[in-house]
Amino acid sequence: MKIWVPSEAAADVLSDLPDVECVVYDGSGPVPEGVDKVEVWVPPLVSVAGIPDLLARMSSLRLLQTVTAGVEPYRPHLPDGVTLCNARGVHDAGTAEWAVGAMIAVLREFPGFVRAQERGEWAYRHTGVLADSTVLIVGYGSIGEALERRLAAFEVDVVRVARSAREGVHGQDELPELLPRADVVVLLVPATPDTAGMADAAFLGAMKDGAVLVNAARGGVVDTGALVAELEKGRIRAALDVSDPEPLPPGHPLWSAPGVFLTPHVAGSTPASQRRTLRLLRSQLLRYLAGEPLKNVITGSY
Repeated sequence: MKIWVPSEAAADVLSDLPDVECVVYDGSGPVPEGVDKVEVWVPPLVSVAGIPDLLARMSSLRLLQTVTAGVEPYRPHLPDGVTLCNARGVHDAGTAEWAVGAMIAVLREFPGFVRAQERGEWAYRHTGVLADSTVLIVGYGSIGEALERRLAAFEVDVVRVARSAREGVHGQDELPELLPRADVVVLLVPATPDTAGMADAAFLGAMKDGAVLVNAARGGVVDTGALVAELEKGRIRAALDVSDPEPLPPGHPLWSAPGVFLTPHVAGSTPASQRRTLRLLRSQLLRYLAGEPLKNVITGSY
C-alpha cells in the first residue's frame, strides 16, 4: 500500500507497518511518481498547489488524513469513495495557548512595550487586564474547551457559542445579544460557507468599545475591510493568527492598522502539535489496516 506523508518523521512513525510504502511529499517540488497508486494521502500542514487536479489523478485514493483541523482545501474536490479525516485534537493545546497569550499581549499592551524597549524608552502607563473580563468563545469545540480550561485561572467569565445551542452553550443566532457584553471575542469556528465573512461590519459593530477580537480560526471568517475600518477608528483591537489574504502581502493595511497584533498562522505550529499529529497518524493507519472505524471522519456539512 502506497502512502504519501508530509515529513520524514511521519514516515518513520509508520515504517514498521506491514506492506506499507511511505513516500515523503511535502508539497514542494514535482509530484512524485505513482500518484495513481496512492491509497492514503497525508497532506502537509500548508496545503499544496493544484489540489483539484492532484486529487483527480489519485484513482486509488481511499483515505485522505489531514494534519489540520480544517479541511476546506480538500473537501470540495474529494472523489467519491474517499474518506476524509481531520486532525481534531492535535492542535488544541497550541492554539488555546496562543489565544490566551495573544489576548493578554493585546490587553497588557506588550507590543507597544516591545517597541518602547527597542527605542530605549521607559514608557510607564496603566494597561488593560484579563481579570474580570467576559470572554466570548465563538466556535465551542475541542479547541474552545481547551481554551476554557486554560482561562480557568484568570478569573474571567466564559460565554460559549456553537452553531447550535446545547446545554451550557449558546447558539450562533444569539450572537447579536452576546457580542455587546464581551470584552474579548475569540473566533474558533471552522471555515465553511456558513462562517465565511461571519465577523462582518455588523458583527464587529456590535462589539463593545475597547473589546478585542482574537482570530485563531481562518482569515476568511473575518471581513478584512470591515476590521480595518474598525481598527482605524480605534474602537476595537485585534489579535490575528490568520488573515485574508494569507500570507498577508507587503503594504496591506492590516500591517499598519492601530491596535492589531499579528502572527503568521503559528498557533498550532508547536512541538506538542507535532507529537500529537504523529500519534494520530499511527493510530489512524493501524485502524485503517485493521478495517476498524477511523477517528475524526468528516461527514455532513463539517
